[in-house]
Amino acid sequence: MAEIKKEILLPSERKMSRKERRDYTLHEMKRNYMCYIMLAPFMILFIIFTVIPVVMSLPMGFTDFDMASFPKWVGFQNFYTMFLEDDVFIGSIRTTLIFALFTGPLSYAMSFLLAWLINELHPTLKTLFTLIFYAPSMAGNIYFVWQLIFSGDQYGYLNAFLMELGITSSAIQWLTDGNYVLACVIVVQLWVSMGAGFLAMRAGFQGIDKSMYEAGAIEGIKNRFQELIYITIPAMGPSLMFAAVMQIVSAFTVDLVGRMLAGFPSTDYKVHTIMTHAYDYGWVRYEMGYSSAVCFVLFVVMLVCNKLVSNLLGKYMD
Repeated sequence: MAEIKKEILLPSERKMSRKERRDYTLHEMKRNYMCYIMLAPFMILFIIFTVIPVVMSLPMGFTDFDMASFPKWVGFQNFYTMFLEDDVFIGSIRTTLIFALFTGPLSYAMSFLLAWLINELHPTLKTLFTLIFYAPSMAGNIYFVWQLIFSGDQYGYLNAFLMELGITSSAIQWLTDGNYVLACVIVVQLWVSMGAGFLAMRAGFQGIDKSMYEAGAIEGIKNRFQELIYITIPAMGPSLMFAAVMQIVSAFTVDLVGRMLAGFPSTDYKVHTIMTHAYDYGWVRYEMGYSSAVCFVLFVVMLVCNKLVSNLLGKYMD
């Protein structure tokens, strides 16, 4: 009886068949039923307002649906129009990739570096700096502050500073000039994107067993860089993976920051991303079929990127 019980409770010690895995899963669900009861309210709302809409968007992308009449099946017409006739969408792909390049890997690296540096501070300073760097992701009036900084008159903080130094003699239209608006929005998005990913990395550093560093010193690790490569990063696999997924989602779904700072539509569609295009057709023109097709393309791109990142960081997940 003890051996049977051990096989049920410790399945990782041997390879189980499909039936045994199912039985073990049901056994664990019954044993932890209170956890599932507590999760139920969130899961019900999540399924109704997130999972079901996402699943419905796929077939809706093959229809002509204006929210006033029954959807009309059009096949691949939305996708043909998107890639062959919609020049704004093609331009939004380029803009989205630029955002993803700068606010994805760069923000990810900055989040890790800041979390690493903060982890070396006194506990009180750790809490203070964690709040400082996480606060932008929670602030609701953040765009108002950046509008003051990038204001196109001489009273804008950045213009006033540059004119005071004599770098420029007149005010620059940071948020309406096509030469500057994309760079300005990227700076703001880079600043606000270090939210959940940064917090996950902070938690990852906190969860590392300190004895691992002592064992590493015995094994011949001589400096902090070697500790980072051979101990810290491998020990933070789940946190690194979660932060990477959050950065991918944040980088490819940039929309609100561009609309709030540069207006809608922006000058020459300079900050018009794929998500902005979906917003345009979905919530401005009410062409939900075409908007769903745009979202489906974005979903496929994000899925491919997540798969690549999973393969890259998978070795740290064991």
